[in-house]
Amino acid sequence: MTSESISPRSAIESARRTIAIERQAVEQLEQRIDDSFSKAVDLLASVEGRVIVSGMGKSGHIGNKIAATLASTGTPAQFVHPAEACHGDMGMITRSDAALLMSNSGTTGEITALLPLLKRLGIPIVAITGNDTSTLATAADVHLNISVSEEACPLDLAPTASTTANLVMGDALAIALLEQRGFTVEDFAFTHPGGALGRRLLTRVSDVLVTGDDVPRVSPDTSLADALMEISAKGLGMSTVIDENGDLLGIFTDGDLRRALEQHHDLSTTHVGNVMSSAAKTIDANALAAEALTRMENESISALIVVDEQKKVTGVVQLLALLKAGIL
Repeated sequence: MTSESISPRSAIESARRTIAIERQAVEQLEQRIDDSFSKAVDLLASVEGRVIVSGMGKSGHIGNKIAATLASTGTPAQFVHPAEACHGDMGMITRSDAALLMSNSGTTGEITALLPLLKRLGIPIVAITGNDTSTLATAADVHLNISVSEEACPLDLAPTASTTANLVMGDALAIALLEQRGFTVEDFAFTHPGGALGRRLLTRVSDVLVTGDDVPRVSPDTSLADALMEISAKGLGMSTVIDENGDLLGIFTDGDLRRALEQHHDLSTTHVGNVMSSAAKTIDANALAAEALTRMENESISALIVVDEQKKVTGVVQLLALLKAGIL
């Protein structure tokens, strides 16, 4: 069989038609979210073990992604291939688990073959199919309907809109379970320790701040000349301004110095307290470094002063240090 090249216009029209069909499938899916969905979430949230996800073919590929999403958002889950389950992998499934089975037709042989085995274990079953009256739908404790009007495939054969609906339903379950469990940013960080995401979620201000003698400090009575020496020596482009008890009074930056010179202040006689910024931006050492970065970007500043519960200066976190640490 020969093939003819498709024109750019035809390719664009094909893509738009595919997107329109799949968008319609998701819109139809939204209308079917009802008490059955709530029951499915309650059922999956109540199991002591894992959610065993299984599907054959394209449904299996979607199932793998759903299992990964569940596991990364606080719901222990594992994908088990239905054919392998019938040849030994049933040993992966325990009585404390629940099953999330997917088949668009609801009659896939490898999936329906699992039903008597799962029933014998006595574990609850949530089914995702496109057929309310199918074998899988009627055997399940809860059924979620993902039927579509048509596939995006012009032959109406290749799973396209149906797999999109399946994926969206799985994501909806995962996020509903996340919210029901009260899954936090810290929990998410625990399941994503590697890479850029892990750095954003695990790195705290305390990991990247400047402390001790490296923190520039001057009193409000310090001359601009001496403050300039402190800023140059510490290399942070700013200095904290503190009183005799170490309490934060303000911040003196190279920008404040520049404005003081533009106003013809004398470096030797003008005190820092007369030209400093009293509204210094502060942050807690336990805050996420990503939060510090966001604040700096939003407020167009390059450093935050780290203070303790008594508002005493404990360090400085600088924009450059966050960028070097990969907090992007």
